Amino acid sequence: MGTLLYGNPGIVISFDDRALMHLQIVISTKLRRRESFVFTWTDSADEGSGRSAIWLDPTSTLYYRYFGCHTPSINRDWIETLMLSANSTGGLVLIAEPEPAPPALSKTRR
Repeated sequence: MGTLLYGNPGIVISFDDRALMHLQIVISTKLRRRESFVFTWTDSADEGSGRSAIWLDPTSTLYYRYFGCHTPSINRDWIETLMLSANSTGGLVLIAEPEPAPPALSKTRR
């Protein structure tokens, strides 16, 4: 279970390491472009099963802390879906990871 620390002093937000890696890619891309947006997620049962949101802008103080030492593999479909969400008027919403698309079959000419 990784954590995202937001602000100074930091608000601690817990996510699965795999989800956190995908969020880091999307959030970093948006902030590198100097784009501000809202990030929303569903809280765990331990947190009351509610919903939380934060405003992110290029001046936001963020710290990503991963529990595991291995970098998770990247699901490009998930990145694309999260990026589409982040670019919408509703902002970035953390959704469950979609199944990876099957590899395209290559056709060989004879």
